[in-house]
Amino acid sequence: MDNKNVKEENVNESKSLNFIQQIIEEDLKNNVNDGRVHTRFPPEPNGYLHIGHAKSICLNFSLAQQYQGKCNLRFDDTNPVKEDTEYVNSIMDDIKWLGFQWDGEPMYTSDYFQQLYDWAVKLITDGKAYVDDQTAAQIAEQKKSPTEPGIESPYRNRSVEENLDLFERMKNGEFKDGEKVLRAKIDMTSSNMHMRDPLMYRIMHAHHHRTGDQWCIYPMYDYAHGESDYIEGITHSICTLEFEVHRPLYEWFVNNLTDTDYRPKQREFARLNLSYTVMSKRKLLELVKDNHVNGWDDPRMPTVSGLRRRGFTPASIRNFADIIGVAKRNNVIDVSLLEHCVREDLNKTAPRVMAVLNPVKLIITNYPENQEEFLSIENNPEDPESGNRDIPFSRELYIEREDFMEDAPKKFFRMTPGQEVRLKAAYIVMCEKAVKDADGNITEIHCTYDAKSKSGSGSEESKRKVKGTLHWVSAKHAAKAEVRIYDRLFNHEAPDAQKETDFKEFINPDSLQILRECYVEPSLKEAKTEDHFQFTRLGYFSVDKDSNTEKLVFNRTVSLKDSWTKTQKK
Repeated sequence: MDNKNVKEENVNESKSLNFIQQIIEEDLKNNVNDGRVHTRFPPEPNGYLHIGHAKSICLNFSLAQQYQGKCNLRFDDTNPVKEDTEYVNSIMDDIKWLGFQWDGEPMYTSDYFQQLYDWAVKLITDGKAYVDDQTAAQIAEQKKSPTEPGIESPYRNRSVEENLDLFERMKNGEFKDGEKVLRAKIDMTSSNMHMRDPLMYRIMHAHHHRTGDQWCIYPMYDYAHGESDYIEGITHSICTLEFEVHRPLYEWFVNNLTDTDYRPKQREFARLNLSYTVMSKRKLLELVKDNHVNGWDDPRMPTVSGLRRRGFTPASIRNFADIIGVAKRNNVIDVSLLEHCVREDLNKTAPRVMAVLNPVKLIITNYPENQEEFLSIENNPEDPESGNRDIPFSRELYIEREDFMEDAPKKFFRMTPGQEVRLKAAYIVMCEKAVKDADGNITEIHCTYDAKSKSGSGSEESKRKVKGTLHWVSAKHAAKAEVRIYDRLFNHEAPDAQKETDFKEFINPDSLQILRECYVEPSLKEAKTEDHFQFTRLGYFSVDKDSNTEKLVFNRTVSLKDSWTKTQKK
């Protein structure tokens, strides 16, 4: 299908298109750039991707898919001091895990270093760039403010010959870091501060993860970005809103270095701001380096790898990006919406299993001591095709300690002496008594069962209604497990928006609780890393990468309760 047909199909849906799609539709209508749609995702490999990047990934790759175009992955690797191949590999893994594939091979700004250098020479030759000897502080001071004109550098009117000589010597490594910079000669009186002779190159004697020690000068983002787009044939360069004021500079570089009809077009959308979260890579790196979290993929981190390890699914993140949409104004999205999206997905796909996180032993005194049986239980009532499995049942079980109360209030419908409850998929039992140790701690609960009340048996007793149903595991058959209960990393809605307080002061001390004496049904012995489950009545859980046959480890993704949906109903 060609782009013309795509446009015609979408013409009746224009009201539902976001503003980026409307721009593309108009460009296709006017055959701008020959009707091509070519986007790119340009991460800097100086950290792991977070949920904000995931939104950008979904947008750029989905637009390319929608309009039968292409989407490049291009690493903005222009700062060797902060970049690493570890980050490059993690970014590629995250994009693939989210369900997208870039066009061709991954690309790198460093692939264009020679071309960018040659273009810089052209600007110097045209009298549109010069070498400045001033310090960064002096240059910043001379730029002044948007309401007052800047002061021209004393080196602004160097001759073309001198600038060419100095720039080549910069490239050859004759000067120290910070000793000289290359600046574009634009307008020191512009109300747009980015147009006041911006930096194009700085000296950095640092080993680059791809080019090694070949270069000691590196282009600035504002210069390299648009020219890399041009080299790759990008049609729609989609950036976050903070780059809107950079757009005139983007266009100035493109217009002064190219003479073709083709032009990449930069357009901006609002970045993702999420409550109870920080979205700055610098601050996320600080959390990692200061050991406030256990690495970039800590399940409390908003990184894609952290969300993945916690148990979020690609579908839930893509759906989240679709729901929040593409806006022109910055706003804060409630993190509960993200949690709602993963609940919605896992509710449809995650098998239901039984696990006991705070166990107390339940002994059915009238059940034969050496008897055991297997009971049939459905895997997922939301998915009829998921079928049933058999789980073992025996005289001694584990139930949740919280499901028993010795002196229970009237509306406590769980286990208490003299009250009947049903054990899920099993029998109705009547609590008789609790056994305690010398310190008064409950060590066992004794009950009797109605042998004719087996779930699904069809007997009249099995149809008898009781108000409480409890989950359980067979003590003889259960597998021991460690369960990690994760909560939000910060206990403040906007931890990095408090100017007087370091964002780390809002770290939630209860963001991780490790339960080491948990029991799960034996079917989970075969579970693999990143497998998802709903622990009956407890929440959604995922197998952690630390898990093995000797020690099962599960992470809680989210609880069963959906506070976001509740809020919307109110």
